[in-house]
Amino acid sequence: MTTDQDLSLDGKSATARFAAKGIDVTPCKDQGVIKVVKRPGVEGDRPMIGDRVTVHYTGKLVNGKKFDCSRERKEPFSFNLGKGQVLKAWDVGVLSMQRGEVCTFLCKPEYAYGCAGNPDKIPPNSLVVFEMELLKFEGETLTDDGGIVRRIKLKGDGYTNPNDGASVDVHLEGSCDGRLFESRDVSFIVGEAEDKGIPLGVDRAMDKMQKGECCVLHLKPKYGFGSEGKPEYKIGPDKNITYEVTLKDFKKAKETWEMDLMEKLDLADAVKNKGNQYFKAGRYQQAIVQYHRIITWLEMECGTGIEQQKRIQDYEITAHLNLALCFLRTKEFSLVVDNCNKVIELDECNEKALYRRGEARLLRNEFTLAMADFQQVLQVNPTNRAARAQISICQSKIKEHHEQDKKTYANMFQKFAERDTKVRKHPIFCN
Repeated sequence: MTTDQDLSLDGKSATARFAAKGIDVTPCKDQGVIKVVKRPGVEGDRPMIGDRVTVHYTGKLVNGKKFDCSRERKEPFSFNLGKGQVLKAWDVGVLSMQRGEVCTFLCKPEYAYGCAGNPDKIPPNSLVVFEMELLKFEGETLTDDGGIVRRIKLKGDGYTNPNDGASVDVHLEGSCDGRLFESRDVSFIVGEAEDKGIPLGVDRAMDKMQKGECCVLHLKPKYGFGSEGKPEYKIGPDKNITYEVTLKDFKKAKETWEMDLMEKLDLADAVKNKGNQYFKAGRYQQAIVQYHRIITWLEMECGTGIEQQKRIQDYEITAHLNLALCFLRTKEFSLVVDNCNKVIELDECNEKALYRRGEARLLRNEFTLAMADFQQVLQVNPTNRAARAQISICQSKIKEHHEQDKKTYANMFQKFAERDTKVRKHPIFCN
């Protein structure tokens, strides 16, 4: 165990004392971060690069003077490991810890505060000591709904990532409930992994990876094999799955700013058809990826003539309408409304946009707004029988809602009346 007495030393003595008791946890073994374990952690999993870790820490100079302490603030500290958000010593040291472990790190200046130090707290070129407790850690969440969680086993090289449309070469190992169900090398186009039988979650993680990276992806059913499962792999419906993915190589597709307008328009047709193909197969998330690509390419384009401007607008309208239809299928009704609104901004009398917005509002129980949309549809096309039927449904729902309100208020007033009667029978006298 390292005590304050161990710290009241000069730099050379402190390094010698720590080296005798601890281990060098730096990759290059330059004694930049020496670790002494004070309390072992729970055997098993360790944090990985990119994980969200939570720690308590106390920072001291080698003479024992304290300069920072999370416990005194009564608030643990969280950061993403290996992302350069904290001192290099922390990224290196915490990677070696286990959950619940308490240890002390002696850190050279180049792993801590460097030649500048920290004004009023840490002199230049100072060795520093951190006592740390690893409270918890969890993988990096790649989606807002928590459906894809990444844990990096081996960090990749460089700072570039595959983009939508990039060609990638990967090694995949898929498992479910601890059972390996596939192991293969495969190449695919990012955004079109479905064509090679690869789950959506693997496809969507590609733009976060670097060449040479090996990561573990934990996928919820939406990003795995969904409610259908994968009978050929003996995976049932709604199962969580795990993929270990190694990005061996990739070739980026042209970025939006690298393409001229004619390239974008030529590609838009093929991408729209790919999205339609996925939609017809019930692969709505994959279709959404394709339609989004069209909007990303064209939403800031103006065109040089009336014909070109109309072509751009037609692609935008079609992409937004198709996105609205996808989001109706995935029951993301606010996104349906958003995409229909985009269409109506471009074409205020668009029958499909008004109808689909009405559908979404009806499913959100916004009956009055929905009925207004369907009435607008009839103004555009008086022969639209579906809109007329939807208006009847809205009227019925509004009536039903009013009747329910009447019952609710009637019951409420009845309870108030009964309470008032009880009070009159048994008055409460105050002193």
